[in-house]
Amino acid sequence: MITTLATVSKEKLKSPPLKVHTLGDRDLRQPAKRVSKITDEIRQLAIDMLKTMYSCDGIGLAAPQVGIAKQIIVIDIHPDQPDAAPMVMINPEVKATGGSLVNGEEGCLSIPNVFMDVVRPNEVTVSYRDLEGKPQKLTTSDLLARVILHEVDHLNGVVFVDRVKNQAALGQELSKRGFKIKDVQPLPA
Repeated sequence: MITTLATVSKEKLKSPPLKVHTLGDRDLRQPAKRVSKITDEIRQLAIDMLKTMYSCDGIGLAAPQVGIAKQIIVIDIHPDQPDAAPMVMINPEVKATGGSLVNGEEGCLSIPNVFMDVVRPNEVTVSYRDLEGKPQKLTTSDLLARVILHEVDHLNGVVFVDRVKNQAALGQELSKRGFKIKDVQPLPA
């Protein structure tokens, strides 16, 4: 990772650099394009995404969530630990999933204050490029695996509510928060 990532403060900014798009926005449903070259502009985008994620109390953010159709995700499952380095994954590809299927609560910066159970594999192997353009491969489990799978979904135009099985409870929860069930695109079982 480039040294500038170490300088990204985990503080909450009053005016984050990027605007997070919410459920119902077409940008969230557009498949992201591969990043062909990692430039200073891409590096700056990753830094701005991290600042925005921290400002919104998130632990993951995908570029489509800020209206940019590029395959970039940022993750920090330890936002309260100043020394824990965030992750930037460019062109992430899920190579394998494994372990047991686990039901866990998820939320999303694009659907504020909505938390629902989603079933996902407990383990994932992902390949990606870092900010230097070097190929990386990571096998992980538990929360980090869930966050990676959640963010990679965003790159494919999928939002976590599309994976929620209890449509009645989902409809109630979305309605309470001002969202519409018609904006959910349930995935086949």
